[in-house]
Amino acid sequence: MTEEEEPRTIRSLINQFRTSDHWAVSLARDILWLVAVVGGIALALYLICGTWPAVVTIESRSMDPNMKVGDLVVVVQKDRYNAFETWADANRTGTITFGNNGDVIIYKPNGMTNVHPIIHRAIQYVEPGPVTEIKAKKLLINYTAPHSGYITWGDNNRYPDQFSNYPGIGVIEPVNEEWIIGKALFAVPLIGYLPLHIVEVTIIIFVLMGLHELYLRSREKENEVPRVKTGKKKR
Repeated sequence: MTEEEEPRTIRSLINQFRTSDHWAVSLARDILWLVAVVGGIALALYLICGTWPAVVTIESRSMDPNMKVGDLVVVVQKDRYNAFETWADANRTGTITFGNNGDVIIYKPNGMTNVHPIIHRAIQYVEPGPVTEIKAKKLLINYTAPHSGYITWGDNNRYPDQFSNYPGIGVIEPVNEEWIIGKALFAVPLIGYLPLHIVEVTIIIFVLMGLHELYLRSREKENEVPRVKTGKKKR
């Protein structure tokens, strides 16, 4: 009679996966570890910031010189950590954020989710109807707000967003509260280039992981002690 094989349990399969020396299993462990680390960081950022995405990358020069292309910006809820202020509010209190008055917000233009969010400074809150001045300057031609919301303006742009026609979006309306993803808390220079080239970075990481695994395997083979086959002598 042959002994029956012990049934495989989930615990035994996990233990086998954890201790296996096979290169493919080892590479899979490395990938799972990387995913777990990235997921843990993402969860921590969400809990700290209260927004998703919790970080964004500056992709244009519209906020020069206070935010530059490649900056990685940490985004928090609009009223988290300090009271939200528009340019008009901060102009009275003297609060400076990213080199100018007023908080910088990240918002979905016209509530659209199929385009990249815009990161510009909140200038003032307007009610529906004619707007006679913006940034404490009288307008030559009054702007008529279709509904209440925030006027926004890139520091390096000549006009507010609501005076401009954006490709794929059209004329941007005053920003509703529901369209605001959050406000910029701080920026880290250059780190944002990694998300901008996420595909290339991911490929490089996987290639390096594969090369590292091959290197370890080659070292193991070099360190293996040759076995000498022995047998009983014939009499």
